Amino acid sequence: MATFSYSSTLLLFLTFLILIVLCLSTMNQQNLSIFLFTDKTTNHSTRPSPSPSPSIPTHDVVSYIKKKSRLERVEADLASARAAIQKAIRTRNYTSDREETFIPRGCMYRDAYAFLQSHIEMVKRFKIWSYKEGEKPLVHHGPMKHIYAIEGQFIDEMESGKSPFMAHHPNEAHVFFLPVSVGHIVQYIYLPITTYDRDRLVRIFTDYIKVVANKYPYWNRTRGADHFMLSCHDWAPEVSVKDPELYKNLVRVLCNANSSEGFHPKRDVTLPEINVPPGGFVSQRRFSQRPDNRTILAFFAGGAHGNIRKILLQHWKDKDDEVQVHEYLSKGQNYDELMGRSKFCLCPSGFEVASPRVVESFHAGCVPVIISDNYVLPFSDVLDWSKFSIQIPVEKIPEIKTILESIPEKKYLKMQKRVLRLRRHFELNRPAKPFDVLHMVLHSMWLRRLNLGLQD
Repeated sequence: MATFSYSSTLLLFLTFLILIVLCLSTMNQQNLSIFLFTDKTTNHSTRPSPSPSPSIPTHDVVSYIKKKSRLERVEADLASARAAIQKAIRTRNYTSDREETFIPRGCMYRDAYAFLQSHIEMVKRFKIWSYKEGEKPLVHHGPMKHIYAIEGQFIDEMESGKSPFMAHHPNEAHVFFLPVSVGHIVQYIYLPITTYDRDRLVRIFTDYIKVVANKYPYWNRTRGADHFMLSCHDWAPEVSVKDPELYKNLVRVLCNANSSEGFHPKRDVTLPEINVPPGGFVSQRRFSQRPDNRTILAFFAGGAHGNIRKILLQHWKDKDDEVQVHEYLSKGQNYDELMGRSKFCLCPSGFEVASPRVVESFHAGCVPVIISDNYVLPFSDVLDWSKFSIQIPVEKIPEIKTILESIPEKKYLKMQKRVLRLRRHFELNRPAKPFDVLHMVLHSMWLRRLNLGLQD
């Protein structure tokens, strides 16, 4: 009888503890502010809340309380980060436990104080769990050179075991990475190309999600809202087309960031397209000239890939010494040298919206001229592209020279100086360095996680 009384008392006590935890969780839920710095009047995030908690068997109450406290610790950490960012915005100052070697300043940042404090909080707190399931080369590895290199470089950075952002246990993670390489799926499954049907690509990716969703609680907890994929391949957006319900919350980090084809800037992240040459970027820096030595008004060289380039070549190919547009360079001409001598570098879309010339412009120190429809520019959450780039609609391609010549020299010099100051954000380093391109991609994910509040 005494044993029964003791068990009953323990059961009532544990049940009471659960009720307290649930009440506190409800009270602490915040109406989260949007920390995407693109528009300070933006409504709160429309990403759906996680599913409500299932009923908990009595014998699992202790493990449930422990599990709840782990998630609450993660959320409390994010709440502290939000408070620090809000304080930086309010006081126009930053707080750091260490000496900061780079302080972003200038009108090219939407809010330099918010960005700096957010980056400080990210470095201090942000943890990512990369799922271990799957085998190379389709998973845990990706292309490291040439046009899709950023995909493999990011995966390798996460898989190297050296990144301070990697969580030691999934319960510590703020976000979860699906390390599947679309570039390698195409390379190892599709090449040589005999079909453009995407079914095998979609099936491999979807099967991977189902494996981790069935094995772990994390995907189902948020319906994928704190998970992300990353790819620079043109086919990557099509992974999610056939099952929009499964993918509707997944953050897609894509080079092919086309807002007319389902890319959502508040949820998804633009991945800069970087054509990594075998010898790195040394030559582009070496040929970068001072403004007074830049004798070419505008420059482009590249194949007729896609309609926009065809229009550009039709109007300007080999027709003007000041607006130098070439499909192929003559023997003896150096691509990097010509970019380094140009005031403006034309960045037209190819078959898809992204162009590696955007990043190349920063390396060469020329002002990028974006010629694209529906391209969401990289890091627009924190960068104001109107301060250091020119955007020319496709229909105004015939007016390129008139538009660029009408820009006052004083304005050009300011824009060119800003390009040089922002160059660090488009540099690829291994291992990654603060404020470089890999850190900027991670920061874009960090911002989206700040806007997502979780509860069991």
